[in-house]
Amino acid sequence: MTDYVRPDIAVMSGYVPGEQPPPGKYVKLNTNENPYPPSPAVSRAIAEAVQSGLSRYPDPLCTAFRLRAADVLGVPPDWILCGNGSDDILTIVTRTLVGQGELLRLPYPSYVLYRTLADIQGARYEQVHFDAHWGLTAEFARVVPDLKLVFLANPNSPSGTMVSREQILELAARLHCPLLVDEAYADFADTNCMDLVAQNPKIMVSRTLSKSYALAGLRFGFVVAHPSLIAEFAKVKDSYNCDALAIAGATAAIGDQAWLLDNRRRVLATRARMAQLMRELGFAVEPSQANFIWCTHPERPLQPVYEKLKANHVLVRYMNYPEWGEGLRISVGTDEQVDACATLLKVILNDGAHGTN
Repeated sequence: MTDYVRPDIAVMSGYVPGEQPPPGKYVKLNTNENPYPPSPAVSRAIAEAVQSGLSRYPDPLCTAFRLRAADVLGVPPDWILCGNGSDDILTIVTRTLVGQGELLRLPYPSYVLYRTLADIQGARYEQVHFDAHWGLTAEFARVVPDLKLVFLANPNSPSGTMVSREQILELAARLHCPLLVDEAYADFADTNCMDLVAQNPKIMVSRTLSKSYALAGLRFGFVVAHPSLIAEFAKVKDSYNCDALAIAGATAAIGDQAWLLDNRRRVLATRARMAQLMRELGFAVEPSQANFIWCTHPERPLQPVYEKLKANHVLVRYMNYPEWGEGLRISVGTDEQVDACATLLKVILNDGAHGTN
């Protein structure tokens, strides 16, 4: 039956998400989920949506969310388009702007889904390496005729590092195509680029409620862009790409900014302590602006470390990037989860003593 499959799909490598084991069996620090429950307003809003009935299609434009988000973010509602997670947003933007055989530019190492989206579209992609300090090089702003879209995760994954607002404005001014700043982790950062969308219409900003609002299971994201682009994206999205329960929950979540600020404070405090614990164990840790840290080790290969952690029911994300190197991306969990991970790592680094597998 594979003879019926498009040849470019048959040969591509699909995106591989992080492991999702059954609940309760692992200390799970591998997919950058928020370790705390979402705002209580979310469950109330979802319950009310169920009571109202689910027999009708949801609002295709997520008007309630757009209005609430517009107040929170300080942008007009018609500058917002919603999606089934920010991955849906990235797909919509790619399908709208990049044609078959055209070029998409990505930083490297970064979110590997960007490459998959190009492959699905039948487009080409070029990966421009960060410099040794996770900064952008001049090559990233190079103008070529068939370049149609540039992705920039900011904060970046896996490093947690950021490109400054000033650099992003300069980059957008030089490029002859739109620039999507993927701000999946921006609520954990010291700054963001939301207001830059109004300063340069080539700049777009995508966000997700999966991380900072603790709604990874709900699947809701959005993009802020010039309304002329939003109108084109609306043509491409699925007719009803966000369900009624997701719209209700997301609207309640973004409306509870007091919960967000308190959750952010907790995550940032644990992130700082977690980074210090890892440095004390001999890891090099990049300064992170996200809800995870990127750890490398000057002496130890890290795949065996990852495997021993997993064998002892602690999940982190092992990543090995060709022409760059390997590392462990470790999500910020609760203090208890972080302590469990650090304690086990100490044993593993001491050559697996005291009964580790």
